[in-house]
Amino acid sequence: MADDIDRANDIAQESLERSLAKAKRFNAPSRTDCIECDAPIPEQRRRLGGVTHCIDCQTVQERKR
Repeated sequence: MADDIDRANDIAQESLERSLAKAKRFNAPSRTDCIECDAPIPEQRRRLGGVTHCIDCQTVQERKR
């Protein structure tokens, strides 16, 4: 069972890395903490450039639109 979980985690990580590699990049620097809630923004997300919100706050912002 642990092997199945490890494989699933590996597949999820590869999928995340592919998505990040395809994501549009911005030249602006990213914040280390969210401008809404002060939660730390993960390094992988900050690498996109121009990131100002944590994933949760970004999701809320996108739903409002």
